[in-house]
Amino acid sequence: MNDIRRTILWVIFGFSLVLLWDQWQVFNGNKPTFLPSTKPAATAPATGSAANNGVPTAAAAAGGTAGAVPTQAAPATPREQVVVTSDLFKATIDSEGATVNHLELLKYDEADRTKRVVLFENGSPATRYVAQTGLLNPVAGDAFPNHLTAMTPKAGPRTMADGQNTLEVSFESAPVGGLKYIKTYVFKRDDYVIGVRHEVVNVSDQPRDAQLYMQLLRHGTVAAGTMFGTNTFTGPAAYTNEKKFHKLDFKDIAKGKVEPPPPANDGWIAMVQHYFASAWLLKGDPASEQLRREFRVKDLGDNLFTVAMVATLPKIAPGATQVVNSALFAGPEEEKKLEAIAPGLDLVKDYGIFAIISKPLYWLLTQLHGILGNWGWAIVALVVLLKAAFYWLNAKAYASMAKMKAINPKIMEMRERLKDKPQEMQQEMMRIYKTEKVNPMGGCFPIVIQIPVFIALYWVLLSSVEMRHAPWIGWITDLSAPDPWYILPIVMTATSLFQTWLNPTPPDPMQAKLMWIMPLAFSVMFIFFPAGLVLYWITNNVLSIAQQWFINKRLGVLGK
Repeated sequence: MNDIRRTILWVIFGFSLVLLWDQWQVFNGNKPTFLPSTKPAATAPATGSAANNGVPTAAAAAGGTAGAVPTQAAPATPREQVVVTSDLFKATIDSEGATVNHLELLKYDEADRTKRVVLFENGSPATRYVAQTGLLNPVAGDAFPNHLTAMTPKAGPRTMADGQNTLEVSFESAPVGGLKYIKTYVFKRDDYVIGVRHEVVNVSDQPRDAQLYMQLLRHGTVAAGTMFGTNTFTGPAAYTNEKKFHKLDFKDIAKGKVEPPPPANDGWIAMVQHYFASAWLLKGDPASEQLRREFRVKDLGDNLFTVAMVATLPKIAPGATQVVNSALFAGPEEEKKLEAIAPGLDLVKDYGIFAIISKPLYWLLTQLHGILGNWGWAIVALVVLLKAAFYWLNAKAYASMAKMKAINPKIMEMRERLKDKPQEMQQEMMRIYKTEKVNPMGGCFPIVIQIPVFIALYWVLLSSVEMRHAPWIGWITDLSAPDPWYILPIVMTATSLFQTWLNPTPPDPMQAKLMWIMPLAFSVMFIFFPAGLVLYWITNNVLSIAQQWFINKRLGVLGK
């Protein structure tokens, strides 16, 4: 038993040192040394049957493979960058394809508070992230207007005035392949959903079959991991009512291992990252929302990836206009607002594998915030409620540890007496446990049962954008950032060491030393953790100490 416990302690201690070093590397902007980086290497475009499930790359702006989203550069034409400002966005729309190639979120600052969060950006491959749309010809022949086609912005206001609730900005293409394409962005006050109206005009004398694609192109760089080498998911995602939510990992796309959802009459695509997301939805009228659609992903090489939704339009008669209403969501992952936008859109907020536990915890946290008005105190109150819910389970664990503490002198005396007879020592130890009715593992099992709940709470605090730049008290002005004065990690260390003192001392001297060293190692890791997580852990420690102190005092083992 002692050998097993000693081995387990050494493994945990060694792993904690690995995590500590990796966290130090990440904190200094380097890649983790031991745990694998989540950043995929730039790869060549996938080939073979798996690649055919993605977005083909063969078509250029002037024509090419039927139904293929063009990715090649179009001939150089005069381009205009139209800057649009609303109460929530500062957007730049490129007249080439009327593509949203820059989008600032005016209500959200970067970490240094001097710059706004930039979601879309048309920079180098390392930073490029844009929203594109266009038309496809599902049969061989002329190409239709797409995201590489020159479009002319229509005259009109570009800034949302005070008291104005909507702002419309339209672009129109010249006829290409017999079709003219008019795209109108509709910005609404206090709404992160941008309406996008597509008008397809058949100016030819023949009926036309066409497809509308909505595409998100993003670089494949993923932030380094945080606690235990983990982070919230970054990458493309797709959703249908039948097949539910699909995370489409950049690394799997590069390897040709991703299978998007099959064609459906519903669903959406998204690009997900920590705290923020973008998504294309067919939304605005029943006819648009029920269009048949396909889902495609593609590795374009140079660390660029696309996820696209391709909707098949009804046949367009000569002189007729087909109108399709869609929506581009671009904003924070606020769970309640996402639920109201579209079925399943709240799933872009990543809770890992503990979503079934995390979602109720998040709901409870938001209710507490509604009462207390401060996310820091809401975290404290949530931990209090969890400790109350697990009170009797914890009481059994602490009572078992108190009994172990009470018989510890007897165990130490026996070990000294039989130190040269290990087999007899083990038998005598089992006899003492049986006589005193003590289970040496009794203090572990009740705590192990609670681990999924506390891991789920960790994911809630990690993924909730509400914690971003949320103040608590005094020097803690951002619960999502580390404590700038390291006060919370110091308190965390003190409470951890005090809790170790309350626990029974292991009979083995090496185990006893490790029991004191491990809290120090883990506490150093907490220097790099968000203040909200450290606050959660301190509250849990203080409540655990209070309960354990009470039980030890009642059983008469306090200080022994």
